[in-house]
Amino acid sequence: MRILITNDDGINAPGLRVLTDIAHQIAGADGEVWTVAPAFEQSGVGHCISYTHPTMIAELGPRRFAAEGSPADCVIAGLYDVLKDNPPDLLLSGVNRGNNAAENTLYSGTIGACIEGALQGVRSIALSQFYGADNKDLENPFEAAAAHGAATVRALLNDTLWDDADYQVFYNVNFPPVPAAAVKGMAATTQGFRLNTRFRAEAQTSPTGRKFLWVRGGPQHEPTAPGTDAAANLDGYVSITPMRVDLTDYTMVDKLKDALK
Repeated sequence: MRILITNDDGINAPGLRVLTDIAHQIAGADGEVWTVAPAFEQSGVGHCISYTHPTMIAELGPRRFAAEGSPADCVIAGLYDVLKDNPPDLLLSGVNRGNNAAENTLYSGTIGACIEGALQGVRSIALSQFYGADNKDLENPFEAAAAHGAATVRALLNDTLWDDADYQVFYNVNFPPVPAAAVKGMAATTQGFRLNTRFRAEAQTSPTGRKFLWVRGGPQHEPTAPGTDAAANLDGYVSITPMRVDLTDYTMVDKLKDALK
């Protein structure tokens, strides 16, 4: 198996090292793991692509490349430059530092890479490590992802879990904020919503008198509805959420037709 890996925390992020190990476990001795990751951190860029300027790419080592662009740029670079003659069988993105559950999904560059992979027809899985009081101070905060990542990916390699629809399915995986030994298992979930969590801007004045705005996130441990991603994570489960990029609200189409008559 040939696997392309990327992330949004940057080429030197510790989570990417965890993902590299997971990918090698999946690829096996005869497989290949190729890395094309952002040269610098790209958290929060979503599915951004560098459409108006070129992306510089550099080979840092065998099968290891850094691109000065977004995670989606890295996927495009991987498919159309690095691996143009030998496309990957699987795209893995992560392991993100922090959760990409609930509303975070919409901002995530980790997810953005998988959106691009799915649009390009490549089986794509995003992996993120929820942080919390029980794991943030561990010697390896990614312990849960490291211990359970390969098994989770293997569970998703079942052919019945994929399709060839125009908007192909991809998977969003979040590992719970607990030590590896405390993980209870895997759970199929939907995307949750934290009622009291929104991104906001905070103003700060620099020593030179200029005003700057810092974007801040809200509480990450707010409960979400039962059966959703963050709720499963906070209960100790690895959440696995199938996703597509079709943003149409099909429940509203008939209502809209009636309103337009």
